[in-house]
Amino acid sequence: MTTKAYGATAADKPVAALDIDRRAPGANDVQIDIAYCGVCHSDLHTVRSEWPGTLYPCVPGHEIVGRVTAVGSDVSGFKVGDTVGVGCLVGSCQHCASCDEGLEQYCTNGFVGTYNGRTADAPGHTLGGYSQRIVVDKKFVLHIRHPQEQLAAVAPLLCAGITTYSPLRHWGAGPGKKIGVVGIGGLGHMGIKLAHAMGAHVVAFTTSESKREEARKLGADEVVISKDPAQMKAHAGSFDFILNTVAASHNLDAFTTLLKRDGTLCLVGVPEHAHPSPAVFNLIFGRKAIAGSLIGGIAETQEMLDFCAEHGIVADIEMIDAQGIEAAYERMLKSDVKYRFVIDTATM
Repeated sequence: MTTKAYGATAADKPVAALDIDRRAPGANDVQIDIAYCGVCHSDLHTVRSEWPGTLYPCVPGHEIVGRVTAVGSDVSGFKVGDTVGVGCLVGSCQHCASCDEGLEQYCTNGFVGTYNGRTADAPGHTLGGYSQRIVVDKKFVLHIRHPQEQLAAVAPLLCAGITTYSPLRHWGAGPGKKIGVVGIGGLGHMGIKLAHAMGAHVVAFTTSESKREEARKLGADEVVISKDPAQMKAHAGSFDFILNTVAASHNLDAFTTLLKRDGTLCLVGVPEHAHPSPAVFNLIFGRKAIAGSLIGGIAETQEMLDFCAEHGIVADIEMIDAQGIEAAYERMLKSDVKYRFVIDTATM
């Protein structure tokens, strides 16, 4: 089935209109007409081959919201007309220890990404959500329960939302816990909203004084300017957990010193260049940990979507036309968005 899409044919080519083919729905498939697709930094890194292994043509997009238009004969739980989402995963082995535990993102045999993942479908790799339509195995389709008027702002939850929700849940954010969120961008603004809704005491870290009021509006109880040594020192040894969303190389010691005994600094941003090696002293004298977290499994992503629907949480977005993707990429590089671009697929 020929479908209109936006993608690139080479690393040095701009994202532009393409025609792609989607498979006919099989017995276990759900066909979705895409209404909105969020724009993630991963899209930019992949389409421009800033990360290794990009396959072309590359159609990015893994923050997908749309409506079911067909279901396979063996599909239950979804019907034509349902509002659904698709996140970063469209396949995994389904039989390793991680998959058995509903942690498909850690599939021992490698998950299949929503774009740039190996597949039997032409052209041999998956093509993502910058398109009018997608066909996905039922196991990787999610129910969206937000009202119609919020659907565009729901799209970024499928990546930015679950990327922050999963570590907050895993490390027990909630009442009585002091939680830090480093960086107030696409990921960080979701981390603040979610930690606040979970009932934690939330402290936002930013290098910019101008973001103080924004962070409070998002749900931060306190805001610390991380460039100010006095403000940082005032919080030494007081955090249960710090979620670090910054994707630029920086000194992690500034944050490990803020952790309580047994506290964890969790990284979810991947810098282009490695962070400076952290001081081991800070970790040993306090049994502290530096950890990482990758998106979330399908069950947890559904849990996150339901939690957000219950608490009225969506991303702060700016809607763009498909023709404006390249301009949006350039603005993303300058952090000139509050806080996530979303493509209106009707403009294709």
